[in-house]
This record gives sequence, structure tokens and C-alpha cells, in this order.
Amino acid sequence: MGVLDGKVILVTGGGNGIGKETALLAAREGAKVIVNDLGGGLKGEDEGSSGPAETVAAEIRAAGGEAISNSESVTDYAAVAGMVTQALDTYGRLDGIVNPAGILRDGMFHKMPESDWKAVIDVHLHGSYNVARAAIEYFREKEHGAYVFFTSTSGLIGNIGQANYAAAKMGIVGLSRIVAMEGAAKKVRSNVIAPFAWTRMIASIPVKDEASAQRVERMKQGMRADQVAQLAVALCSDQSANVSGQIFGVRGNEVILFDQPRPVKSLARLEGWNPESLISHCFPAMSPDFTDLGATASVFPYDPI
Repeated sequence: MGVLDGKVILVTGGGNGIGKETALLAAREGAKVIVNDLGGGLKGEDEGSSGPAETVAAEIRAAGGEAISNSESVTDYAAVAGMVTQALDTYGRLDGIVNPAGILRDGMFHKMPESDWKAVIDVHLHGSYNVARAAIEYFREKEHGAYVFFTSTSGLIGNIGQANYAAAKMGIVGLSRIVAMEGAAKKVRSNVIAPFAWTRMIASIPVKDEASAQRVERMKQGMRADQVAQLAVALCSDQSANVSGQIFGVRGNEVILFDQPRPVKSLARLEGWNPESLISHCFPAMSPDFTDLGATASVFPYDPI
């Protein structure tokens, strides 16, 4: 008996990394799985291939599970709606969607072309909208459904060289929170995971010195995609019915619960504020509680000039 017995789960980006491990684990835990993956490159610049998704689906079937594949793009709303229809037509239901599909086009913001900005926003943020919107009416009608989206510490904390990625990933946090709030009365849940794991995205990080090489090797050995998959699958289970609207992180065998932005300090002035008084009184009073920028160094060692 598994925690997903009788369930049907759609996993996007299921041909590699976290998506692949989630699809395999979901099947082992009793789910029927729709494995979606465009089969494209890390930057999303090619047409893709049906190979990766079907390879994972075939692996599930070979192990005695049930799975079908889909190689459409999450950037196309009609295609994502088709994934939902495919699940309903094939298995008669859909219980959860795990959405780690993504691309990277890293670079310093002052050098970032518009095409790189739009491509990353389209896959991550618009893709998450498509996934959420395509299933939300079905989930609400059935009063049952779980979304697992993926954010990143690049947005939650910050990372030099990833303005497009960070912006998209913070947008996903807001989307998930509202989906969870609006879905609560209909038993529709939504959570996000910020993964620390060795994936092909992390493997693309340029390594320029021995210290960086050692950090990357430690991540490769100690922070694996299959460890993230454990949480993604658990969040789809009916036994997690009370878990919604949260931001989690997974780092190796450690599960992290992130706080969410709330006011930390306020300052009022009876006569009102003007630019001079804000500069002379408000900002100095608040500065001890400012969130600092953190280390200027980044695991993405771009030349900041």
C-alpha cells in the first residue's frame, strides 16, 4: 500500500531530474502517472523530443505500474488542458499535479536580452498559470485536488545572475498562495517547494575554481533529486489534507519550512511624512531591521562588471 494508491498524478518536466524522480516515486506509491516532458534542452531553444517522457513512462510500466507520456509544452495553455483531458480520458480522474518543468537562461540583468527574460517567465510563471488554470475547475467541482509548484531560493533569498528566474519563481509563490486561499473551501490545496538538488540545471553552473568544484561535488552527492521527490509526493497525498499555502525547502535529508513576507516594523508621524523626514527619521529608525543583500558572491560566478 502506498500513499497515492488509486490516485492519478500529472508530473511536468518528468523526463529528467526532480520531475523524473517524482514520477517514478509516485508510481511506486500507487499512482497512475502522466509523465509530461517537452524533451528540450536546458535553455528551451530546441523543438524537443518525446523520448524523455516516454522513457520514464516505460520504466514505470516495466516495474508494474501504470503510466502514459506527453511531450507538449507547459507554455501552451491548450496543450496543458490537453494533458488534463488525457488523464481523464485514460484514467477517469486527476488528483494532483506536480510542476517542476523549467528552463534557465542566466546572465547579469544589465546584459540580459528581452528574449531571455520572456522565455524564462513564459515557462516558469505562465507555465504554472497554465497548469493551475487547466485543472482548477475540475478540482473545485470534485472538491479534491493538490498542486505542487516549484520556487527557488534565487527568488526567496536572491542569486546574482538570475533576475528572470528569481522574478518568475517569486511569482509562483504568490500564485500558489492565492490558489490555496481560494481553494480552501473546495478542498483544493497548493504548496511550493524550493529544492536544493543536483539536476541538469545545477550541472550547468560554470565552475571556475577548486572551491566551487568542491561545493558542486558535495551538492551532487548529498542533495539529490530523489530526496525532493519524497516531499512532492507526500504533498499530493490525502494524508496531507491539512497542508496548503506553504513554502517548503528540501536540502538533502532536511525539510525546511520558509516564513512568508509579513510586516516587521512600522513608524507613524502625526503630521505626515515628506521626503526630508523620511530620509532623516524613518529610514534611520527602520535600518536596523532592513534585510541585507547577503553575500555579493554567487554560486553562478558571472563577471559583475
